[in-house]
Amino acid sequence: MAAKVTYDAIGRNYARHRQPDPRIDSQIEAALGSAKLVLNVGAGTGSYEANDRQVVAVEPSPVMVAQRSVGAAPALRAVADALPFADDSFDAATAILTVHHWPDAAAGLAELRRVAEGIVIFTFDPAVHAQYWLFEEYLPESVTLDTWRTPPIQVVAEAVGADRVEVVPIPADCVDGFNWAYWRRPESYLDPDVRSCISGLAQLPDGLVARRMERLAADLADGTWHTRHADLTQLDAVDGGFRLVVRSGR
Repeated sequence: MAAKVTYDAIGRNYARHRQPDPRIDSQIEAALGSAKLVLNVGAGTGSYEANDRQVVAVEPSPVMVAQRSVGAAPALRAVADALPFADDSFDAATAILTVHHWPDAAAGLAELRRVAEGIVIFTFDPAVHAQYWLFEEYLPESVTLDTWRTPPIQVVAEAVGADRVEVVPIPADCVDGFNWAYWRRPESYLDPDVRSCISGLAQLPDGLVARRMERLAADLADGTWHTRHADLTQLDAVDGGFRLVVRSGR
């Protein structure tokens, strides 16, 4: 229940800044293909849940469930490694930016494979992900958190019998405020409300983060950050290690 504990503590304003990005949403929708009945595991507040499919959501945190919209799919309180469904109950299962929070990722991935024919997992390659300027230059402690013990992409793919892995580019104006979302908008990280919706920052000591953000603010004010990262200002999207692991359904 580690994910439940984490998001009961830090997820109270989650829905404010964590809205589905339409470009990422389109890529997930395409990967789901013709699936009609979809299980969303680690569903949170309901981002990336399709409106034109029948969706069943699984989410252990009541804080997250309480932020789901009125018209969202029903959410069952359960965990990934013990899904309360029979074998092959769904056309497809999704796991959106959640595998890194599962206490037993191997068991959770096995459960996805058991209950659904098709699988779409939005996760990240930890080796690429850790090379972000925010972590390397300001908050290296973030990559030492338990949530970074996510399986490598090839392990996830093998566990679910994936037939492909897709790169998910992160646009410069990404709507979904996860950690890499503001790669070209560094001033956004100075907002405590924004940081509270990023688990890798919200789980660090407040004083530590505040001091490092003072350093970032100074680097922005005197132009140090912009000089160091002038190349980023020329890009419309980057590869932050985010991947879709896909097993096609029927």
